[in-house]
Amino acid sequence: MTARDTTPAIDALLHVPLRITARLGFCRMTISEVLKLGNGSVVELDRAAGEPIDLLANERCIARGEIVAVDDRFAIRIVELLGPHA
Repeated sequence: MTARDTTPAIDALLHVPLRITARLGFCRMTISEVLKLGNGSVVELDRAAGEPIDLLANERCIARGEIVAVDDRFAIRIVELLGPHA
């Protein structure tokens, strides 16, 4: 099979929507701790400031990056693309 033979199959997938998520980190909390959260509460995550964040496509990690500001929005600069078995 040549690249020309696979093009129609790939073209059929190009418009399939994906859910893209930026994951900053995790933490474990009890229900009582969650209920105590309010304005100004701080939730400590499992990563240090400045560590790369994960970029997920349909809940699968595909890349790592860093948070940047673009105009008045946050964005992600990709610093590492992960292989299919990452």
